[in-house]
Amino acid sequence: MDIQTIIGELEQVAPPYLADDMDTGRIGLIVEGRPEIRTVACSLDVTPKVVRKAIEQGADLLVTHHTPIWTPVTSVRGPLASLLKEVLESGLNVYVMHTNYDHTQGGINDILAELLGLSHVQRMELGVCGDCQLDRNEFLRRLGAPLLVYGNVRLPCRLAVVGGSGFDQALLDEAVSLRAEAFLSADLKHAVARASPLPLIETSHYALEVPGMRRLAERKGWHFIDDPPVVQIWV
Repeated sequence: MDIQTIIGELEQVAPPYLADDMDTGRIGLIVEGRPEIRTVACSLDVTPKVVRKAIEQGADLLVTHHTPIWTPVTSVRGPLASLLKEVLESGLNVYVMHTNYDHTQGGINDILAELLGLSHVQRMELGVCGDCQLDRNEFLRRLGAPLLVYGNVRLPCRLAVVGGSGFDQALLDEAVSLRAEAFLSADLKHAVARASPLPLIETSHYALEVPGMRRLAERKGWHFIDDPPVVQIWV
């Protein structure tokens, strides 16, 4: 399949116009490689391990959630140079679906809602809000990641969920307007926690976004390459 044909298909899954302004220039075909696509791999991030695994699997295209080049660069050195050298020498294409895949129907947030069994779901500016009937043990099992809880969260409850970094005051206020009783996201800042009108549940950025990329790979019949961060909990 020609690369432009598969790009058209990817843009139907997650239309670029759905992306936030911060993603301007950071989504779509970020690294151009060979024009003919036979094998596609999928991952959350473009890491050295993911790139090597994709090359080993004979992938012509790697579809990821996060771009390998977030900040514009004026020089290519060190880890970035090493990473791009492997990508370019292999002819691998890299295509990024970020906030457009967060927003789209069946994307990151909808898959989180499904994972947590939310019902009576309402869409938010960047997430979803619905009724969660899980008890604490099942909630933990389905997320498969440690949680930090701020305030008195009682499950089952009406839960707002935002994949990635969603602890934003405007989103918290929107969740209150949708009758949320708790808010789940990642990358919580102290000031936001102290001012929150809702109890908060914090987990890792990775835990909230990898289910969406894994499901995308399953739907498309692609190879999913997992590279979870090394996390240690000291108590």
